[in-house]
Amino acid sequence: MTTNADESADVPPTRPRRRAPAGAAVLREDVTEAIRAAVFEELAAVGYARMSIEGIARRAGVGKTAVYRRWRSKLHLVLDVVSAMAVLGFPVPDTGSLEGDLRLLYEVTSRALRHPVASQIIPDLQAEAARNPEIAEAFQKALRDGQEGVASKIVAAAAERGEIRAGVDAGLTLDLISGPLYWRSVVTRSPKLPKGYLERLARATAGALKAL
Repeated sequence: MTTNADESADVPPTRPRRRAPAGAAVLREDVTEAIRAAVFEELAAVGYARMSIEGIARRAGVGKTAVYRRWRSKLHLVLDVVSAMAVLGFPVPDTGSLEGDLRLLYEVTSRALRHPVASQIIPDLQAEAARNPEIAEAFQKALRDGQEGVASKIVAAAAERGEIRAGVDAGLTLDLISGPLYWRSVVTRSPKLPKGYLERLARATAGALKAL
């Protein structure tokens, strides 16, 4: 399927709609989301270097013009999609204890990092980040914001419960919470976590935070 200047023109109207301003393209949200999904799939399949606007459009079932109306290059498209990762973030655990919150966070994060698409995209973008400062900035912001927002709330809740002292170093707590699992899942890419690993990691991290 390809789109024309008015991307909603091929959809039968169910109710009267206002006319778009003269010369304005109607950017359908479902088309935008299809393109974003296609970017993730294309990155996982061929990597950033071999990815093309043509391949993304074909995978999304749209014409190239639908992509170029939204992003002027594949770099800007990838930067937008990667930056959106930070907005989505992770749910903030609320189990009533520091160790329980960490355990739940690690379970969710582990599943996300080990997803077949994520496990292909993240290492590829890391390699591209070493060559492209714009990708490096967007990628690091996505990772940092996504984890930092959740980690800071876990630490704040633990401080309110008196499990850790208030005012602990924010950067150090983020390193302690996020570093070990990221190292094992993304850097060394261990094929399978040992049985009980996440539970032991949550217990050890909670102990380290309490010792700060």
